[in-house]
Amino acid sequence: MTTIDFNSDMGEIRELIDDGTQEALMASLTSVNVACGAHAGDESMMRATIEQAVRRKVAVGAHPGYADRENFGRIELKMAPDAIAASVYEQVSALGKIATECGRRVVHVKPHGALYNQAAGNPEVAGAIAAGVARWRRDLVLIGLAGSSMLDVFQEAGFAVAAEAFVDRRYEANGTLRSRKLPGALIENPAEAARQALRIVEKGSVLAWDGTKVAVQAETLCVHGDSPGAARIAAEVAKTLRAAGIQLRPPGNK
Repeated sequence: MTTIDFNSDMGEIRELIDDGTQEALMASLTSVNVACGAHAGDESMMRATIEQAVRRKVAVGAHPGYADRENFGRIELKMAPDAIAASVYEQVSALGKIATECGRRVVHVKPHGALYNQAAGNPEVAGAIAAGVARWRRDLVLIGLAGSSMLDVFQEAGFAVAAEAFVDRRYEANGTLRSRKLPGALIENPAEAARQALRIVEKGSVLAWDGTKVAVQAETLCVHGDSPGAARIAAEVAKTLRAAGIQLRPPGNK
C-alpha cells in the first residue's frame, strides 16, 4: 500500500491556536512542525500546540527558522554556519524539553522559510542545520525539499530524511517553489490542492506554473497552516488521498 505523511507548520500564530483553527487543521494531518520561538512562537504557544497534537494523535516535529520575527523568518540572512548550527540547536532542544513535559517525543525536524529555501540550494547551510540538530539528537528524520541537495547533505550527516512536496504552493519549471512575491504562488482552491497532492503521490510529478511537468518524488506533503482556508484544503487533500487507497502515516513510520 502506498503511504505518505501529511504535515503542516504550526505554533506560529497565537490566534489560530486559541480559536481552534489550528487543532481543526490537525484533524486531517499525520504530523506537525512546531515553531521553536525564533521566527515565531514562544514557550506557551509551543506547549499549547503540542498539547493539541497529543489530543489529535499526530507526530510532533521541530520547525526552526531564522530569528527574524519581523519578517516571519522569510528573509534570507547572512549567518556563519556555526551561528546557524547554534541557533538550530537552541531551538530544537527548547521544543524537545517542552515536548517531553507534555509526554510526547519529537520525531522530526523541518527548517522554516528562508532557512529551508537556502538549505535547498546551499550545502553549507544544510550542513549547518544538520550539525545543529546532531548536537541534540541523531535519531530524527530531517525534512527537506524534494529533489534538492539538502536531502543529500542530511543523509551524509547520518540522518534519515523525508523528501517534501507542497499541496498549496505552485512550482517553477526548475522544481523550486514559486516565490510568494509573485502572483499565483498559493493554491487556495481545495480541489486543486487535492489534485496536486494526488498527482505527486501517484505520478511523482507536478504541473509547474507554466504547465511544465516537473518530477517530484515525495515522502511527505505539506499544507501551510497560515494559508487561507488551510483546514478546508487539508480536509479535501486527506479525503482524496484516502479515497485513492493511499494511507497517511507520520514521517519514518512506513
